[in-house]
Amino acid sequence: MQTAHISAPPRHFLPADFTVTTWDALQPYFEALQNRPLQSVSDLEQWLADISEVEAVISEDACWRQIRMTRDTANKAYEEAFTYFCMEIQPKLQPYADALNRKLLASEFKDQLDQQLYFTYLRNVQKQVKLFHEKNVPIQAELSVMAQQYGVISGSMTIEVNGQEYTLQQAAKFLENPDRALREEVFTKTAARRLKDKEKLDELYSTLVGKRHEIALNAGFANYRDYKFEELGRFEYTKEDCFQFHAAVKEHILPLVKQSLERQKAKLGLDTLKPWDSDAEPLGTKPLEPFKSGEEMIGKSIECFTQLRPFFGECLQVMKDMGRLDLDSRKNKAPGGYNCPLAETGVPFIFMNAAGQMKDLTTMVHEGGHAIHSFLSHHLSLSAFKEYPMEIAEVASMSMELFSMDHWDIFFDNPDELRRAKLQQLERAITIFPWIAIIDKFQHWIYEHPQHTVAERTAEWVKIMDEFSPGNIDWSGHETYRANNWQRQLHLFEVPFYYIEYGIAQLGAIAMWKQYKENPKQALDNYEKALGLGYTKTLRELYTAAGIKFDFSPAYVKELAGFVQQEIDKIV
Repeated sequence: MQTAHISAPPRHFLPADFTVTTWDALQPYFEALQNRPLQSVSDLEQWLADISEVEAVISEDACWRQIRMTRDTANKAYEEAFTYFCMEIQPKLQPYADALNRKLLASEFKDQLDQQLYFTYLRNVQKQVKLFHEKNVPIQAELSVMAQQYGVISGSMTIEVNGQEYTLQQAAKFLENPDRALREEVFTKTAARRLKDKEKLDELYSTLVGKRHEIALNAGFANYRDYKFEELGRFEYTKEDCFQFHAAVKEHILPLVKQSLERQKAKLGLDTLKPWDSDAEPLGTKPLEPFKSGEEMIGKSIECFTQLRPFFGECLQVMKDMGRLDLDSRKNKAPGGYNCPLAETGVPFIFMNAAGQMKDLTTMVHEGGHAIHSFLSHHLSLSAFKEYPMEIAEVASMSMELFSMDHWDIFFDNPDELRRAKLQQLERAITIFPWIAIIDKFQHWIYEHPQHTVAERTAEWVKIMDEFSPGNIDWSGHETYRANNWQRQLHLFEVPFYYIEYGIAQLGAIAMWKQYKENPKQALDNYEKALGLGYTKTLRELYTAAGIKFDFSPAYVKELAGFVQQEIDKIV
């Protein structure tokens, strides 16, 4: 039986009390690893284990620096600690990491390693050696610091509603309110607040794009898109597959999104849907409120996960007991939500901006799925084995959104509210696809045209938005905000090209849920089995272990979207 009570393994190479402070303190350990003779396969395995131990300690330290900074973007000490790591430690360890990779590939004993276990690891090392370029080290350091400026700028954004200050995440709950005039007021204020920093974010993004293009050229690539596909380890699909996915969304998903919006319009009794109407409830219907505080949300989430499978609830309980949760929205907290795996201790950290909305419940169970993945893969012997690709990581999280629906009565004791919550979740499983296609297609254009002007970027964004628009929301009066609302997507700034994974994984999650509806125990067993493999298997093999196909072809998009639509029709 699985247990969530994990702890950091004893150190064998670094001193037990070692902490990351300066590069001078770290360097001797890298020198020792670089100079160690490897005279047998067991020498090689011990050497890899020692490298893994150092990687885990450094990774966890870097993660904590980032966690603290996102929790309080106004704290200069946290920002300085993060910047120090990015500028003074990371650039100095990268050449050593490259030297160790080359030492591994040159070892006569590498072919005696268990090739089934080490295949993906060795493939990844070869990729890293191919991509490494000394010229890029300082640029990458600079980019790490610059990308975090997005959180600093966004974290300070607030608006006033009814005389009270709200973060934009908190204010979003008013967009569900039956009072249409209030919704319009909040939408308009939010748009104005975002546009206030438009030029600052435009300038930041243009600089990021320029530096990313420079990295690609230094590494011998025509553009950053091609470089990033390689860096992300997209061994199992190509840019052409992404273009095919965009076309499939347009053909098979957009008509379903249009239907959903027509239902919303009829529900609200409106002649025209405005952008502040799509999440709203009709007069006389209270917006869904699954919890009132972060404390209540985690308590109910633990109960929900426990009912699904006791081990899942135990994971969240351990995180709560260890203080690995920061859930409520507040001023100067970075936007968004994440689960941050912590490589040495093994117990991850969940960060989000809850404001008592239905979408917060979705975020909680989504990040909870990521956390389960962290727990299930922590037993693997090397840190690199736990660094699974995002296309399977998002299956872990998105499947949990759908699995957990069976126990949402914990959040909604009213049967009609429970029905509405499930309907919202299933509609979101479909309506998320156009935005994924928009963000992904936009990034392809951005990095294929790195010298573009702000005006050209805006025009291309509008063109792509129009291409994937269902056409039944009237944006008149807010065209400027629509033309710039790409700026609310933090992935564009902080984790470039990470977005198509949500589309691939949403298909995987729908397939997992279909499997779950047919045989819940088998589906959950397959889920645990696949996640427990970390990245010791290829992406296709991980999907096979989960009992699903790695496929995002038009035919598969049509099949799975049709299945969800049938389930929606049962609820409607």
